[in-house]
Amino acid sequence: MKLRFLGGTGEVGRSAILVEAGRASILLDYGVMLNDEPGFPMHVPPRDVDGIIITHAHLDHSGAVPIFHIGRGVPVYATRLTFELTELLLQDFIHLTGYYLPFEYIELQNMLSCANYVPYNKTFRIKDVSITLLRAGHIPGSAQVLVEAEGKRLLYTGDVNPVNTRLLEGADLNYGELDAIIIESTYADEDHPDRLEQEREFVSRVKEVVEAGGTVLVPAFAVARAQEVACILRAHGFPYDVIMDGMARRVNVILMNNLRELRDPELYMSAMDDIILIRKKKDRKKFVKRPCVIISPAGMLKGGPAAYYAMRLAGSPRNAIFLVSYQIPGTPGHELLENRIYVVDGKVQKVKAQVERFDFSSHAGRSDLHRMLSSLKGSPKVFVVHGAEGNCERLASWARDELGLEAFAPEAGSEFEL
Repeated sequence: MKLRFLGGTGEVGRSAILVEAGRASILLDYGVMLNDEPGFPMHVPPRDVDGIIITHAHLDHSGAVPIFHIGRGVPVYATRLTFELTELLLQDFIHLTGYYLPFEYIELQNMLSCANYVPYNKTFRIKDVSITLLRAGHIPGSAQVLVEAEGKRLLYTGDVNPVNTRLLEGADLNYGELDAIIIESTYADEDHPDRLEQEREFVSRVKEVVEAGGTVLVPAFAVARAQEVACILRAHGFPYDVIMDGMARRVNVILMNNLRELRDPELYMSAMDDIILIRKKKDRKKFVKRPCVIISPAGMLKGGPAAYYAMRLAGSPRNAIFLVSYQIPGTPGHELLENRIYVVDGKVQKVKAQVERFDFSSHAGRSDLHRMLSSLKGSPKVFVVHGAEGNCERLASWARDELGLEAFAPEAGSEFEL
């Protein structure tokens, strides 16, 4: 079994790994780097690929897959829910970024026509390679990939979260004995706070602002984070208006049709019953002036209705902008958090509104990653990806020093043999 790392090495973005085993060549993810211009993984000729597995819908794992459907269609494998969410995100991506992309809507449709829906824990084959998808706990539909061939067992975590959230059960870590693991390292340098305590603090602060007559903006990713925040507010009995805007509204419906994938369908439906959906632009002007909480993409304030709300709310100390996700350096959300300024359309606006960050991450934290590696059976080789600012090497070093495992932080283009 050979591994070739095409992207996502020493960075968070453009995840892509080529696995060659038996008679098959299989891509594990093929995502983009979401800069001003999208960045792509190293190229693989479509004729050389027998199948593509998408671990989950986020564009840094799925966003470049349509490249393989410009001509010959390559079979694509994922959970049904991942395909539904990927279609939504890719449509929006093409709409916003089409000028920079080597594919259009027709390639997206070609990709979807090559879709193979795979349930969790049901082994399927690509030529003489056996593959099983395991729950990843990251976003609805997300999966880890177990690859078995040539007498070897490889586990690719994709983005993984072993901790229960309001929306999802934690990841399935029942891997059995492994020869190798490819593991993410987004938070290899920090632990997340206790989730329940973080929820209580968040709801308490939102109530404080609203009861003082202010409006709270919660910029949130449309897929999973927006719904997670709504469920947190509902679970803690938040008594005031909860508004939701942007693409999150369409994701709400997709998840309503996939309730079996959620940890607590009853809580989810109760949260959905509570929220007020923005249907017309004039409604935005109305709610931005009243005490309430507004949940809206984009999570890093790079666009979407959240950018409008932030601009309108930033000028008053009575209002608040509560960030609930990682803010990539250089994004408006990061500038807001670090420097209390909001940059929109090149204009710098000083922010008088209250600004705080609450950690509702859907990635494993440092201690989670250490526990995952410590509990592995066998003596697998460890390949660490999906980490910026030295986190790949940080986790690989820990696995070498503390567990005595062969561990690597591969570079783009590097190849290994099991």
